[in-house]
Amino acid sequence: MTIAPDDAQRDARQYQVMRDFVQSMDDTLPGKFEITKEGIVHDMMSPAKPHELTVLRVRKLLEKVLPDDLVAHTGTPDVECAPEGIMRHPDVMVIAEAEMEGEGSFDPRTVLAAIEVVSRSNPDNDWVGKMRDYPLLGIPVYAVFDPRTGSGAVLGDIHATPSGPRYATRKEFVYGEDVTIGEWTIPTGGLPRYASA
Repeated sequence: MTIAPDDAQRDARQYQVMRDFVQSMDDTLPGKFEITKEGIVHDMMSPAKPHELTVLRVRKLLEKVLPDDLVAHTGTPDVECAPEGIMRHPDVMVIAEAEMEGEGSFDPRTVLAAIEVVSRSNPDNDWVGKMRDYPLLGIPVYAVFDPRTGSGAVLGDIHATPSGPRYATRKEFVYGEDVTIGEWTIPTGGLPRYASA
């Protein structure tokens, strides 16, 4: 008699294998690894200066308007939901400072907003993959800044769909306009663009 693991056990084992691989590669290969519902995403390119400058400026702008108990965090650890098989690393996340205490990954239910700056080398990771994964994780607000086009979008209002939770609202913006992320409004006039190829 053969006893096959149920889907949940198989998925948990597969996720753990991917997680172990990602951890073993963190200091070995350049770039950033994340785990999605489709598998491992590896952005091989180191972020360009305009990407990192955008992350820095968005973080600083948010810190000016956030209440004292919230932070615009840009470091580690990852946001992880093992039951869903997802481990993501937002460029900026709005989270309570108290949630940063202790060990382990951030619980996605504690993230108030995730902000991504689109990578020149892998834009679908931000515009497709994270747009799918963040509502699945329950992150209520997702903001995307795209230095390729000097525009972006803020998504919110998670609702159920046949293919899983998705954001119901999308408000697009162009650099130079004020943008509201959750309850906080920041200017976007000083954000850099990628140079034309």
